[in-house]
Amino acid sequence: MQKTILATDLDGTFLGGSDAQRAELYDWILARRDEIVLIYASGRSLTAMQDVLTGLPLQPDHIIADVGTSFYTGPQYLPHEGMEAWFDGCWPTDARERVHAVLQSHPHLKPQPHIEGRRISCFYTDEALALAAREAVAPLGFDVLLSDNMYFDVLPRGVQKGPTLLRTLQALNLSPERTLVAGDTLNDLSLFQTGLAGVAVANREPLLNAAIADLTNVHQSELEGAGGVLEALRRFH
Repeated sequence: MQKTILATDLDGTFLGGSDAQRAELYDWILARRDEIVLIYASGRSLTAMQDVLTGLPLQPDHIIADVGTSFYTGPQYLPHEGMEAWFDGCWPTDARERVHAVLQSHPHLKPQPHIEGRRISCFYTDEALALAAREAVAPLGFDVLLSDNMYFDVLPRGVQKGPTLLRTLQALNLSPERTLVAGDTLNDLSLFQTGLAGVAVANREPLLNAAIADLTNVHQSELEGAGGVLEALRRFH
């Protein structure tokens, strides 16, 4: 029997829902731990994820961090040589310097703490100003992702959670057909755009709701966070 791969966002998704919903999901996975490959796919850095890793009753097998610009394989959560080569090829050594030079003209963007990986991440409060900053960065050849009405991420072109997950499945010889993805914000959209089976939990942001409206591979759950993940996982597994 092939294992089921669950690649899930953390905040609002795997960590979302009620205490009872989270406990039920975690217990369900623990009871089938040998049958499931658990991958966290988060906007957090590995450092910022430490409270999750120590606080949950189960540990992931692998971690996609930094909005898809880092990958770590367990149980020690070390970088993967092949994935590192791909990331480095997409993120020039002078990328930070070039992006920072442009963003100096956009002081409304406030740097996020604990940033790792090949990205530059800020907070924004004014969408119009954030969109203007995105236009300014675009000629440099990088992608800019706005999500959850607050996050401004400059990423290597073509590198987000979804593409990184597909590379991960290939690198680790894991089955795309046995993979379920889960998320709740626009930084999870690329997971759903892979064509893999997916679940968007009920507390998803409205812009994500609109973006996945025509994606037939995505189940739009009426249950929040962990409740929606478990609903889909029970059907899929």
